Amino acid sequence: MTVHERTQVGIVGAGPAGLLLSHLLALGGVDSVCVENRSRAYCEARQRAGMLESSTVELLREVGLGGRLDAEGLEHDGIYLQFDGERHHLNFRELTGGRWITVYAQTEIVKDLIAARTASCAALEFDVRDTEVSGIESDRPVLSYTDAAGERHIVTCDVIAGCDGFHGICRPAIPAGGLTTVAERSYPYAWLGILAAAPPSTDEVIYARHENGFALHSMRTPQIGRLYLQVPADENIAAWPDERIWDELRLRFAVPGWSLRSGEVLQKSITPMRSFVAAPMRYGNLFLAGDAAHIVPPTGAKGLNLAVADVAALATALIRLTRDGDPELAAAYSDHCLERVWRATHLSWWMTSMLHVVPGQDPFESELQLAQLRHLVTSRTAAASLAETYTGYAPLRYDPSTRLDVEQLWPSVA
Repeated sequence: MTVHERTQVGIVGAGPAGLLLSHLLALGGVDSVCVENRSRAYCEARQRAGMLESSTVELLREVGLGGRLDAEGLEHDGIYLQFDGERHHLNFRELTGGRWITVYAQTEIVKDLIAARTASCAALEFDVRDTEVSGIESDRPVLSYTDAAGERHIVTCDVIAGCDGFHGICRPAIPAGGLTTVAERSYPYAWLGILAAAPPSTDEVIYARHENGFALHSMRTPQIGRLYLQVPADENIAAWPDERIWDELRLRFAVPGWSLRSGEVLQKSITPMRSFVAAPMRYGNLFLAGDAAHIVPPTGAKGLNLAVADVAALATALIRLTRDGDPELAAAYSDHCLERVWRATHLSWWMTSMLHVVPGQDPFESELQLAQLRHLVTSRTAAASLAETYTGYAPLRYDPSTRLDVEQLWPSVA
């Protein structure tokens, strides 16, 4: 049986981007249907990013999603940079006049969003298959999918939002020539990440450059640590038993008078490192957001925050387009988002290049990295530049009530 339906916005993907878009649209009185090919249990369990910019935190609070975040999130003033066996603290709150970062896992944001959407009886479908988008150049694009019970749905929309990630179906649905820029950079290393039942050994995140490669010490809760090691891009995870991981982490984080707490490894994975930007982020009545349009290496903690920024802008643009009949922000959406995307892409590339050791790296490259790191910890101006972009260099603009005109809302594209 085939069910024919009508909605204003069809959303592909129920990760943080798609779920938050559905939530923000609803606050502006716009209907949506959000579909996801994974199960709800999978979406609520997969480990991803966990570092939130202050502007991301403020938006989540503003739209009623700050309850557990405020109760369980770990607020940090800054980060540690470690190199040459020394650890240095950068206080972002002081450097930026008050901005901070918060550790709260993407997994938990997804749980909060699913709870909010289901409580509102939103049109949210998991375990769908054969998802397609069509008619994206028309005024009535179509989202088609088969639900978990085997029923086919044909949903006529005003617009479709592709929030389905790098490997999703929406970006490939754009015909040849529709994307004028596809910029990509692959890195010759990866991250081996673990989730461990070990209380964090640090009060704030540690970024460490070591001759053996990069290491990162983060956390998820006061009881659970999240740690990473740079490994070769083609590394086999079987080559890294737990004992070897802990030994290498101790080596790369070693400083006098400090010790690393270890514990049971709960999860283990290898993540490739890639930068990718596709533009424009709109084709016809298909809009891309989050990883569907851009990927950054995780070094700068930008992926989730960029998705939230995209969605705040997209929700505002689509509310004005579908509810108010005003296309101005929808037309400016891609340009507005890409300004932030490229700045975050630069930060992520720069931090990655500065902190990772390339296979076969010569002394010239190593000394350049160390010179950059020394400059960061001795120059307030250099440290402030990092802090400004790391914490979210511009406020997020979500305005469902149209209280702001374009000049106030998005001054860069007004």
